[in-house]
Amino acid sequence: MKSLELLVEKIILSSRWLLVVFYLGLVAALAVYALSFVAKFLKVAKGVFTLGEADMILAMLSLIDAALVASLIVMVMISGYENFVSRFDEAESAENDVSFLGKLDSGSLKIKVASSIVAISSIHLLQIFLNAAQYTDMQLMWYTIIHLAFVVSAVMLGWLERIMAKTKADKYEAKSEAKEQEKHEAHL
Repeated sequence: MKSLELLVEKIILSSRWLLVVFYLGLVAALAVYALSFVAKFLKVAKGVFTLGEADMILAMLSLIDAALVASLIVMVMISGYENFVSRFDEAESAENDVSFLGKLDSGSLKIKVASSIVAISSIHLLQIFLNAAQYTDMQLMWYTIIHLAFVVSAVMLGWLERIMAKTKADKYEAKSEAKEQEKHEAHL
């Protein structure tokens, strides 16, 4: 029975390598998105002298939005791989300045993803407000409510993460104090 349990555990632990397929898919999606970004950029570059100020601002916001989405994809790929599959061996190499590797736990990742979503939503909402004449009041209201839902969700995630960090710190402090007390009593 113990050998069956060990086999099941080995299969479950090995299954984390199936996540690599998803991360490689995100790499391919990022490459496709990069091509889309280049196309957007070339369109903006062609119209640099013909676009009005408002249109140029909208075009720049679109490029910023694309960069934020690409950063979000990279953040999910790297931290997901590091947290759930394996550590990067190259992170320890002196020639690679990737000191951020291994510092994003799942809680921090959630906060960063939520913050990125709020930033992306903010840019999208700004684009909508710059073209407010094209939207009804009801549409503007719903876009704003949806954005506020993202903001509230990000704030709540941050608040929960802060509570969890404080709880961990309190437990660590209690354990340290207990060890100190044991050491003190052992010396008596």
